[in-house]
Amino acid sequence: MNDALTNAVPHLTTALAGPLLQLESHLLDNQSEIEAWLREQWRLTPAPFYTSVDLRNAGFKLAPVDTNLFPAGFNNLNPAFEALCIQAIQAALERNHPTAKRVLLVPENHTRNLFYLESLATLRELVARAGYETRIGSMLPELDAPRVMELPSGRKIVLEPLRRQGDKVGVDDFYPCVVLLNNDLSGGRPALLEDLDQTVVPPLELGWSNRLKSGHFAHYRRVAEEFSAIVEIDPWLVDPLFRNCGEIDFMKREGEDCLVRNVEAVLAAVSQKYQQYGIDKPPFVVIKSESGTYGMAVMTAHSVDEVHELNRKQRSHMSKTKEGQSVSRVIIQEGVYTFETWGSDKAVAEPVVYMIDHFVVGGFYRVHTGRGPSENLNAPGMHFEPLAFAKPCNMPDCTDFPDAGVNRFYAYGVIARLALLAAAREVAEHR
Repeated sequence: MNDALTNAVPHLTTALAGPLLQLESHLLDNQSEIEAWLREQWRLTPAPFYTSVDLRNAGFKLAPVDTNLFPAGFNNLNPAFEALCIQAIQAALERNHPTAKRVLLVPENHTRNLFYLESLATLRELVARAGYETRIGSMLPELDAPRVMELPSGRKIVLEPLRRQGDKVGVDDFYPCVVLLNNDLSGGRPALLEDLDQTVVPPLELGWSNRLKSGHFAHYRRVAEEFSAIVEIDPWLVDPLFRNCGEIDFMKREGEDCLVRNVEAVLAAVSQKYQQYGIDKPPFVVIKSESGTYGMAVMTAHSVDEVHELNRKQRSHMSKTKEGQSVSRVIIQEGVYTFETWGSDKAVAEPVVYMIDHFVVGGFYRVHTGRGPSENLNAPGMHFEPLAFAKPCNMPDCTDFPDAGVNRFYAYGVIARLALLAAAREVAEHR
């Protein structure tokens, strides 16, 4: 295994690595069947334009814990694999919009989040390098003229006020047929984007003002069951258990009984699975808002007592998500440990996989030196280590390294594409 690949893969520091290594080998053994099945699924249900998937690797289990249909973080991808992104963008746009020549990119309303603006600059460059004239139309309410933003990387982006003319949106005299949305609509669906005679991708219905995480993971559960029947594994090895609660108010302590019942039920179900597989670890759950990103309104619990005993600061943390939106529904998801570590300080790490159309184009490890293997890593203090997805081996014994990066990368790509398929079915459901 070459040095570059060795450096790109963190250590899996757990004695429980065996079952995952067995799963990786099993996926490689069934590679032809897996790829044929996925190819048929994309024929039946086309993939969203772009997606990122957060994975957790417990050694005994590899599963997605979040799927983002409006991904940021493109600046964290390995620049050596930009060609993959460009080719995937070309394939997606040529298939779905064969006459398109120009793309309007509609971003989040950020001006101070330089990490996001770097991602936006990278995304604009990728679409432009795919052969499409690309401009950025911002919905910032105070923006009334083009604004040049200088970035730490030395690049510049130009934010232009988004205008509506009849049933089209654009900037200045630029009104293309494709509007690429990179705003997750946590604050609601803007009237500016409603009822357009332009293709909006992803569609407005997939924003967080409409979408629920429990809806996505219900689709994912069915995908995991179909997939597991083909490769003959227990679906639980790739699927986090979950339940959901509606009508909850953390500050008023309303809906707490429902939350406690569901936390107890998920912990009991996970405990049963741990006993089945001989896993000597305490089960836990992750409670998070049914909608929203940025790692907000997320907490872990190992017992119902922890839910009963939330202090005011914890309740306040759970009551609001992005843009100050109130949390009224939560998903209670099986907590999946991450026993991967990065670097000499053994910082906890988790992979995030990026896809454009149905192609895996790379990803990164989210690394946090101040968090443990059962904690949310999407929090202040995290940093990113790019990874490049190597071509997978055709046989599980094609290397002398049983924990080889190519095997791990292939496993990541398979599970991420299962989440992508679940997202594709969500999109189809809203059409």
